Amino acid sequence: MKTKSIKYILAAGLVCCGMSTAMTSCSDVLDEQPRSQFDPTFFTTKAGIEGGLTSLYAHLRYFYGNGYYLNTLETGTDEYTYAQSADGNFKDADLTGVGSVTPTSTVSGGAWGTLFANINTCSGVIENGEAAGMDPALLAEAYFFRAFDYFILVQTYGGVPLDLGAGELKFNTSTVRTSVRNTVPEVYTKCIFPDLEKALADLPENPRLTGTATKNLARLYLSKAYLTYAWWLENPNNIPTYPECSRDAGQANSYYQKAFDMAKAAIDNPGPYKLQPTFYDVNVATNDRNSEIMLYADHDEDEKYGNGGAGYGWGSGGSPENFAYWMETWNYTEMIAKDPNGNNINPVQREAVQGLGRPWTRMAPIADAFMEGGVWEDDVKAIDSRYDATFTLSYFCNWHKAGNNSAYVIGANGLHVNQGEVYFSWVPEADDSKINYTGADGKLGFGEMAGRPDFVMAVNHISRKKYPINWKLGIYRTDNEGGLGSKVNGGSPRPWNIAKFSEFYLIGAEAAVKLGKNDDAKKLVNVLRARAGKQTYCVNARAPFTADHSAEMVAATPDQITIDFILDERSREFWGEGYRWFDLVRTQTWAKRAGTYRIAGSGYTDKDLETFKRDIPAGYYIRPIPQGQLDGMEMTPEEKKAYQNPAYRN
Repeated sequence: MKTKSIKYILAAGLVCCGMSTAMTSCSDVLDEQPRSQFDPTFFTTKAGIEGGLTSLYAHLRYFYGNGYYLNTLETGTDEYTYAQSADGNFKDADLTGVGSVTPTSTVSGGAWGTLFANINTCSGVIENGEAAGMDPALLAEAYFFRAFDYFILVQTYGGVPLDLGAGELKFNTSTVRTSVRNTVPEVYTKCIFPDLEKALADLPENPRLTGTATKNLARLYLSKAYLTYAWWLENPNNIPTYPECSRDAGQANSYYQKAFDMAKAAIDNPGPYKLQPTFYDVNVATNDRNSEIMLYADHDEDEKYGNGGAGYGWGSGGSPENFAYWMETWNYTEMIAKDPNGNNINPVQREAVQGLGRPWTRMAPIADAFMEGGVWEDDVKAIDSRYDATFTLSYFCNWHKAGNNSAYVIGANGLHVNQGEVYFSWVPEADDSKINYTGADGKLGFGEMAGRPDFVMAVNHISRKKYPINWKLGIYRTDNEGGLGSKVNGGSPRPWNIAKFSEFYLIGAEAAVKLGKNDDAKKLVNVLRARAGKQTYCVNARAPFTADHSAEMVAATPDQITIDFILDERSREFWGEGYRWFDLVRTQTWAKRAGTYRIAGSGYTDKDLETFKRDIPAGYYIRPIPQGQLDGMEMTPEEKKAYQNPAYRN
């Protein structure tokens, strides 16, 4: 039977633990038609349960694609800092003294409300599904998502409540104003592991609809949960947790072994999933929802479904729109050139294409990552296709699409730059000595290299004002009709990729390192590194390009794989996609790898790097419980204080 893509309309269960109640429309998982509002009794019918099941996928849109949630997972890491136009949310997350993480910041809120509402919906589906005649394979999707949501919560906040008012992991039908937090081991052993094991047993090998859960998706999260729990048990850097509880470090290796075995089982039995031929193929918008993507939050071009009816106009920036790509986009439209008559012209117009999009300048990549010793150092740039297929490094002229018929603009060295040619480029650190930054582009501080018509800047001058855009996340629309696109300022209709088959190789490699299985770690890592060396298209030339540096990539893999090397590989594979904070917290390397960074200032011509120090105390490895949660509780001030994670108590 031909599969079809699920189009999601939000449906929600009761929100408990002091949060407000939300009831909205739902959709049948098969006919995809909107239904009326429902109350808890709706879960006693097959149609209601199917509506609740559909909502489990819909809820993903409310944090994956949300720029403020992406901020909590990227800003303050060794990938991103706050950019020139950042508001307090981004400065808070950076921990450099320009803001602070508090129970009232968006950094604390994250996906809390969305996740607990969905957890309750999962429990409603699970409890009532069998009696209503639901197939175990469908119920398994609810088990998967309950574990999925709790896994995010336990990584973010430490121990969280399993009882939402009706008993542990029970469907709750009334708002409850008290709450007790379970310990981290309880969350894993009572919910995450058994729910994922149940999902693995009952889910199908192939998705029932494009994008729905499968056995291998359950294996991915089981392997990741085993790995994360093993690190937590081992606790090599004595990072505190809350609620306080004992940890048996002696059990860590057994969970590392489980993570390794599960990852290997998934690789050996891939089902419908496989690696794409090149890294470019994984992320190019025309190949969205490909065989490497195991789970995604859909933001379909059909406005009825993709963004929950929010539309694709200017957009408010809020969920369920996918606007995260705005945050990593600098204001490239501020580039000004001269036309043949000496008039000012913006050579690169705002356009709804993958390499451009709407600039918000909220998040900037740190310069260190692109310099010697960084994950994108020059030696990497030369042979690793992931660099080209991650960043927009070249900016092509498109003024004709704005109705301007100028024949050319004046570029670097007084040379002509024609429509469709490159006006500005980021170049490697090694080229810095070849660049004349004096008198080239006085507004943005670009430089010139001899013989080149495009203005240039070396990556060791990345600033909060201008920096490489994350090409992978960029917008893509099919309704531009050859112009700039009327919806360039709105949310992206692209799906947000959540889980990739490629991660099995890095989970397995990380577990292998912890188990002392270096040969296994190296073999697994080299599968992705060999692929990264192969290239059939150059993003920054916008043209086919054939190269094979796979042998060099494999040869460059160190003889002894370390956790730091694994983290470097994870950054190159998943840069800017929302993995990073979890990676650094899991491995307890956040302070070590992100405690200091360099970047230039926020002015047009700032290019000299400044060093910034982050204050990352051990207690910050878990986020504060959101203040709205505490305010909604009928508890004494002392009880509320005791509920909060210790590092954030006032």
